[in-house]
Amino acid sequence: MRGVKTTVHLIYPHGSKASCPDAIGRHLAARLRSRYDVRLYDWQAFGKIQPGGNDVLVGHACPVYFTVFRRSCRAKGWKRVLLLSPYCHGDDHQPAFNEALVRHCDLYLAITGGYWFADIEKSGYKHWLPKMRHLDLAIDRAEFPSIKRSFNPVGRRRIVYIGSDAWYKNTRYLAAIAESMPETEFGWIGTDRSVGNIEGLGHRSLTTAEGRALVSGYDILLTVGKADGNPATILEAMAWGLIPVCTPQSGYVGFQSILNVPINDTAGAVQVLWSLLVEPEARLREIQEQNWRLLDEYFNWDRFAAQVVAAIESEEAPACVPVSIGRRLELLFAEIFNPFWANLLDPRKMRKRLRKIQVV
Repeated sequence: MRGVKTTVHLIYPHGSKASCPDAIGRHLAARLRSRYDVRLYDWQAFGKIQPGGNDVLVGHACPVYFTVFRRSCRAKGWKRVLLLSPYCHGDDHQPAFNEALVRHCDLYLAITGGYWFADIEKSGYKHWLPKMRHLDLAIDRAEFPSIKRSFNPVGRRRIVYIGSDAWYKNTRYLAAIAESMPETEFGWIGTDRSVGNIEGLGHRSLTTAEGRALVSGYDILLTVGKADGNPATILEAMAWGLIPVCTPQSGYVGFQSILNVPINDTAGAVQVLWSLLVEPEARLREIQEQNWRLLDEYFNWDRFAAQVVAAIESEEAPACVPVSIGRRLELLFAEIFNPFWANLLDPRKMRKRLRKIQVV
């Protein structure tokens, strides 16, 4: 409709937290508003949006039935329908619920690391590939300022993990690595309990002076996920000035300044980490600088939003490749027996969803 401004109905977490997923919805909405009318919705709310003729739906589906994206994407009259959400096929439980929705969308904007996107053709989700477009996660460096002014001297360098103990984070492997390096101090922000050679540092807000002071005492951020799309902690560590190290199955591959350790190969991981523990400080500073350039030029919200805008303005709407009944049944079972249901069906969250669709 010529002369009528497009309205984008954006369904995504969008709170004030600097961390993801809230940062995604908040930063994306701010940039889309320079071109479109934007309405924001809670991704877990129940309800349905009735589109006008110049309306675009962009958003994150929820595994819970009858929530707003699940219902709205099937409505007739949308100018465009774009699924926007994290993706990782290392664990069927994470993306399987989207099987019933992808075919109702023009494109699927998959927030994931290069490792996973390059591997889709070999995965059980290759029938989605014609609709999929790769989006890298992003960060606002102003929200995660540089705090690492100098590195600890050789022999006193420290390694930290930031995150949960969810199975796909592979923390048993993390503990095995720490056990093989008894002379090195390991910390874990996200748990109160110590695990072997890893000191539990508790749950901390890393946007406070106290939290940042704690982080700045470490030199290396290590995460060893086995089915982790692209954890934001890698980008946060880069912004702070720590040296990021991860498994390829954490999504980040092909970047010289984001070092990879092999999956479930303790000796190989120790070798990579040890090389950093004895590097001259000048070399660690070079890695810092490389990572800050990566954040400025690549992992930023302007680039992220530009890719979403391109999808909104595009007319691309390819079909999924036909898939076997057997694979559809596998995905259905993965959706039904989702280990994340306990959190999704928390009564407090259910009451919040039932109140209304909040538009901001």
